[in-house]
Amino acid sequence: MGNNRVGLAGLLIALAAPFVNASPYALAVMTSTVIFVMLAAGLNIVVGYCGLLDLGYVAFFAVGAYTSGVLATRLELPLVATVPVVLVVTVIAGIVIGAPTLRLRSDYLAIVTLGFGEIIRIAANNLDITGGPSGIYGIPPLTTSPVVFYYLTVAVVALAVLGAARLGRSRLGRAWRFVREDEDAAEAMGVHTYRIKLAAYIAGAVWGGLAGVLFASQLSAISPNSFTFLQSALVLMAVVLGGMGSVPGVVVGAIVISLLPEILRDLADYRFFLFGVLLIVFMLARPQGLWPARSKEPLT
Repeated sequence: MGNNRVGLAGLLIALAAPFVNASPYALAVMTSTVIFVMLAAGLNIVVGYCGLLDLGYVAFFAVGAYTSGVLATRLELPLVATVPVVLVVTVIAGIVIGAPTLRLRSDYLAIVTLGFGEIIRIAANNLDITGGPSGIYGIPPLTTSPVVFYYLTVAVVALAVLGAARLGRSRLGRAWRFVREDEDAAEAMGVHTYRIKLAAYIAGAVWGGLAGVLFASQLSAISPNSFTFLQSALVLMAVVLGGMGSVPGVVVGAIVISLLPEILRDLADYRFFLFGVLLIVFMLARPQGLWPARSKEPLT
């Protein structure tokens, strides 16, 4: 019940934020932060729940954004109509990328996922259908009102975060935690670890793809430079900083990672240095995360 009240309080704060400051800059920053929260919630399924170190998560973000952008600009479809196709494509991408890689573990898995993330970016940079280095422009927005789009984004991300939390408490979520804690023991107890890991990867891919649709709608233009390794690293940092496996923690971590550079913007060239120092301080002071997960598994 405590987490439910905290979640409701966070949602109310997000809904009230435009009443405090509704300038175009503030709305753009708040919308970007909410989209980043969705990315972190998706990666938390893969890293926090299942313990799979994914350094190429931005690949699914790119797949969702480019799929919706290509369909909206080439076929002149409304962005909403591209969502079912994005879901299908991201599931396929999760299977294509995850099927050959999830038999690997730890550092090997991290290196391979990093490679796939770079493959997607380089492919987007060289294909004509994705606009090459120039990217795709003129993507129709979901709505022309920044305030309405912000509230729409908050609604979608709130449902996504709630869905991720429910998944974590489900039977599948318990299987993910068993695999995270000891994959060999889980296999010995009858858990099909490969399928369980693939399910986590696909779920994370769907979350990332939907965040890509929101991202494309917000900017109306996307390019390969938006989907670099740094983006994957920042999302992973948000998961680790907030507390792996903790939905409230991941939301807090994503907000901190997203807003801290903006808060430090007046420091000009020193802001990223101070940003790094503050992150190190956070990690040293709270190595388990700002809001660590608490296991609710019964002892018997």
